Amino acid sequence: MQWFGLLGAPLAWTVQHIVGYGVTEARCEVGSSRWGVGVDSWEITLMVASLAIVLFAELCAVTLYFLTRDAAYDGPGPLGRRHFFVYASSLGNLLFLGAILLSGIGSVYHIPCRQS
Repeated sequence: MQWFGLLGAPLAWTVQHIVGYGVTEARCEVGSSRWGVGVDSWEITLMVASLAIVLFAELCAVTLYFLTRDAAYDGPGPLGRRHFFVYASSLGNLLFLGAILLSGIGSVYHIPCRQS
């Protein structure tokens, strides 16, 4: 639970970013433009799935917070390190939540296949 709380959000954002780039490239390339890839539906689906993973990772982090709230974050043993990871996980999950929202909403409102 600790590792999913810490690494779930960055991995979800990475998958959203890479797959979203691939979908946009598939839509804009001449050879694959006839496939009819719907960029908006793919991007919204990726954003919603990534948000679900991030919220579950935050739930894991909050659960671990309540389990380790009696330990100091710089305390000895594995319990102190776990409490430190909980703080890092919670903050990181919130930052990646914003990044996923900005990336998903920007991809939906961006018109692909145009030169700037």
